[in-house]
Amino acid sequence: MRSLLHISDPHFGTALPLVMEALFQLAQAQRPDILVLSGDITQRAGATQFSEARAFCDRLGIPRMLSLPGNHDIPLFNPFQRLCSPYARYLRAFGPDLESALQTPWLRMVSVKTTRRWRHKNGEVSASQIARVVADLQKAEPGQLRVVVVHQPVYVLRAEDEHDRLRGWEAAVRAWAAAGADIVMGGHIHLPYVSELSSCVAGLGRRIWCVQAGTALSSRVRQEAPNSVNLLRYDAGSLPQQCQLQRWDYRAATGRFEVVQTSALLLDRANGP
Repeated sequence: MRSLLHISDPHFGTALPLVMEALFQLAQAQRPDILVLSGDITQRAGATQFSEARAFCDRLGIPRMLSLPGNHDIPLFNPFQRLCSPYARYLRAFGPDLESALQTPWLRMVSVKTTRRWRHKNGEVSASQIARVVADLQKAEPGQLRVVVVHQPVYVLRAEDEHDRLRGWEAAVRAWAAAGADIVMGGHIHLPYVSELSSCVAGLGRRIWCVQAGTALSSRVRQEAPNSVNLLRYDAGSLPQQCQLQRWDYRAATGRFEVVQTSALLLDRANGP
């Protein structure tokens, strides 16, 4: 069985050393095949923060990584750099691409840069980005798990988080579902959850999952959600076809990440590509 470690919003510059060590121990114990880092890697897009983040990701020893920038990874207090080269420091540490893809025999994954230099916090997805992802998904092999990675969430559970939802989310979800996407992963709001979108979006016609991660390492946790990460496990030969999603929360009392929730994500291969 293959596995993928999904972390988000570590906000290096506010990362907690004890939590960093606990996440390293988790990675050493579970040995995931792929690391997914869904944005807000740094707190203020500083060169030192990016260097620390990259060094930590390398230390985890996970063979392959897909990352993308979040809104905190664009300089906030340097207007010239924000206008002229907003992603230069990100690319220096995690380049060469802002939107990357990753393929293995069991996985087809594509990322979407949802941040914009003219937006402080909110994200958006364009028609051309939606079409690019559709074209990539349509090349998937039958046994591949199909995952789209964004920063801002395509679905929120609470009315107070609606303002943080990705602009253009509905057109994106409908197009990506029709093209065969199984999962859309994100972060941004520091709140971990999983939602089956065909039960939330009328007329979607195909099962697709929204998987959100909390903040992996930062002191900027919500009151209701400690530091947390997701571990996704997948066996292409499973019947019915599904993947297992584990949410791991950091427990200060033990100094470790521990499994607090396990969900079976059924994959819809009958209704669509």
